[in-house]
Amino acid sequence: MIFLNGQFVPIEKACVSVLDRGFIFGDGVYEVIPVYSRRPFRLEKHLHRLQHSLDGIRLKNPYTNEEWGELIGQVVGKNKGDDQSVYLHITRGVAKRDHPFPDVPPTIFIMSNPLLPPLPELLEKGVAAVTASDNRWIRCDIKSISLLPNVLLRQIAVDAGAAETILIRDGYLTEGSASNIFIVKDQVLLAPPKSHLMLPGITYDVMLELVIKNHIIHEVREISEEELFSADEIMLTSSTREIMAVTRLNEQPVGTGSPGAMFRQLHQFYQQYKATRMRGGTDS
Repeated sequence: MIFLNGQFVPIEKACVSVLDRGFIFGDGVYEVIPVYSRRPFRLEKHLHRLQHSLDGIRLKNPYTNEEWGELIGQVVGKNKGDDQSVYLHITRGVAKRDHPFPDVPPTIFIMSNPLLPPLPELLEKGVAAVTASDNRWIRCDIKSISLLPNVLLRQIAVDAGAAETILIRDGYLTEGSASNIFIVKDQVLLAPPKSHLMLPGITYDVMLELVIKNHIIHEVREISEEELFSADEIMLTSSTREIMAVTRLNEQPVGTGSPGAMFRQLHQFYQQYKATRMRGGTDS
């Protein structure tokens, strides 16, 4: 069951006009919210990022945070599984094909899919990644539905039998095609700073909060291409993949070629934090 423009309907019966600006122009934004034990994970943070994206494309938020929370809860309740991935999608609405903003209601779509944990063997062995030039637009902080550049970049990884494409712009690490990237160098965790060139990840924030709470030496700064290639550890984070170790980069081993001590420590901290949230803890 999905929510579409005020109604709950089976997904196979849902219809959107071919004149929807999301279909014609990719004119819209989205969010993906993990749900554990039927509790949305850091919902307030996700809705704050949604508001940032809506502001970035000058589209009014159709609901308050409380209304979003109620709708998301209803979608979760109408679908199977304690752990789900909720997808919110808002476009500028249906209008004749013309570039200026129309004065029409937005299209609002919410669906949910099962959320499966990372496979144990991937946590044990890590995953492979490749690098590519970050040729996307310069407003990567907007979670836009116009994802063709990300799709093309991610396919580079698929074609190479890898899990992710790590992006480099002007000699510096930005992020992955669908993740944020951290590295470890000389026992220091390094994270690229938030900017318009990367999406501010919710799991990225959790990582830094856990690092500070557990007194792990870290720096938030620009990371050069050379530092990436010589890293002792590389990790990717996202709402659906949580934290994963990258153990091969461009067909070369990262560090020892196995998940490192920093990854195992942070993965444990994340699972403990997630368990606290599932029991009804706060975002603090």
